[in-house]
Parts: sequence; structure tokens; C-alpha cells
Amino acid sequence: MADDKTALRRVKVWKLRSRALELGRRTLVCGVVNITPDSFSDGGWFLDPEAAVAHGIRLLEEGADLLDLGAESTRPGSRAGGLDDSGSGPLVSAEEEQSRLLPVVERILKARPEAILSIDTYKAETARAALAAGAEIVNDVSGFSWGSGLDRVCAKAGCGVVLMHTRGRPEEWRTQPHLEPDELLATVRSGLQASLEKAAVAGIAPEAILLDPGYGFGKRFVENFQLLARQADLLEIGRPLMAGVSRKSFLGSALAPFHGGVDAPVQARETASVAAMVAAILNGASVVRVHEIQPAAEAAAIADAVLAAIR
Repeated sequence: MADDKTALRRVKVWKLRSRALELGRRTLVCGVVNITPDSFSDGGWFLDPEAAVAHGIRLLEEGADLLDLGAESTRPGSRAGGLDDSGSGPLVSAEEEQSRLLPVVERILKARPEAILSIDTYKAETARAALAAGAEIVNDVSGFSWGSGLDRVCAKAGCGVVLMHTRGRPEEWRTQPHLEPDELLATVRSGLQASLEKAAVAGIAPEAILLDPGYGFGKRFVENFQLLARQADLLEIGRPLMAGVSRKSFLGSALAPFHGGVDAPVQARETASVAAMVAAILNGASVVRVHEIQPAAEAAAIADAVLAAIR
């Protein structure tokens, strides 16, 4: 944790496309809606638009401050950000991604016009279409490193942006060499700073940007815990943090002793997800990305009370 505890959660404004959110006074909870056939946590459950819309509305009713909608899986081993077998383009095309995503965006906003929607994509065409449909935020897991033109789309729209640190592409994550804690932190810090520099060149205001350390995205098992323990050091970069630890595989690995020596399945990771989320909040995260809202919101309220007590 950073030496200056008062710096962990300074109140700041996150500038979105048509409005702004206050960060730092309390943790904002972002609910995940995966409109995919193969996401690691709930692949196929919400591929049907009606199921995805109903799920998104349920998360909002349970207290989600915003939703993050994605239509291409970036689970470990996937081909996200890469080329198809012919080498001619992304495995999930922008057209297919939009056909899954846009009907859900439109229908959620029709039912809940006040909803704040984030779009999990690295494709400029998809971001442009989703922003035109009413989305407020683009969440790019590649930190502007996988696709061309996304930074310019975000700058032109004046939307909120989440820039994540990703080490390599999904098919490379399981074979990344191990990094010692200092080296890991330096790698994440430099990657996030490079993403910020790309954003600045494109003309994106700093107030529009959140940074995400990218848990599970190119970090080996123990590295995620090492990064979580020192996450607050990343606040020195100057932007608030989002943390997405919900149901990640490193949590399943840590729970193996309780599951006969094998990794805990996704459905058995909720308690661990809440515990890791609280650690992220106590180490400076202003926004958390979760699959289940009520336990996350209740735990976040306790973590916020702890932070308030040390100011």
C-alpha cells in the first residue's frame, strides 16, 4: 500500500461522453454483461439478446453503477486481438461483434435511459457504433495496442476510456516468463504510461481516463497477488484505477486446497472474488468490475468505511 494513505482515494471526476462521474468518495461497482458464446465466467449464458438485456437490467436493479458489455471473449488462450486462420482479420469480426452487441445496448438504454454503459472492445468500428447508440465509455483491454484508430474514435467522441495493461495476447499468456515483483510492477507501470501517452497524442483528456492493471491478462498465478499487494503504487501515474478480479483463474488456483487439489471451478469463486475485490479497493481502486452485484456492493461499502477511517 502506498506510504501516503490519504492519496489512495482522492475525489476526482471521470469525464464521460455526455456526463461525468465522481470517483473516490465511494467505490463504483461495474457489472459485467458477456454477450459471447465462450467467456470463461459465463460463456453462452447471455449470448441471446433477450437474456443479455434481462441480465443487464437485473444488475442495474441490484445496484450496479454502470455496466460493461462485451461481445468477444478475451479469456486466456482465445484468439482475441489476433487474426483468423486465413490471416485476413480478427477472429471475431467487427460486424459479428456489433450484431451481438448493438441490439443489447439499444434495448438496455430504451428500458433504462439513465444507464451508463461501457463497451469492452479494441475495435474502432465497434466503439464508434456503440458510442453512437448511446454508450458512454470504451474499455480497451489492450490499452490502445491491438487495434488501429480506436484512440481517435474515443477522442472524437469525447467518451470515457478505460485503458488496461495487457502483457502479450491471450494465446501467449500461459507461456509468459515469470517476473519478479519489482520487474512486474515496472512492466505494468511502463505499459500503462505508454497507453496514456497514446491517448494524449490522440487528444483524449486525462480526466476521461481510468487505468486498469489487467489482472489475469498476461500475469502468471502468483504475479496477480504480487500486483494486487502493490497496486496502490500505480496511483503515482496520476489516474484513478479500475480493478477486475472477479472469478479470475488465479483465484481458482489459490482455492485448490479446498477442492481436492484442483482449481476451484468458476462458480465456486464468488467468495474469493469478493475478498480480492476488497483488497483492490483498499489498495486504491475507485471502480471494480464484477459479475455479482449485491455481495460486491456490500463488501465495497465496508472497504469504503475503512478507507474513510484512515483519512
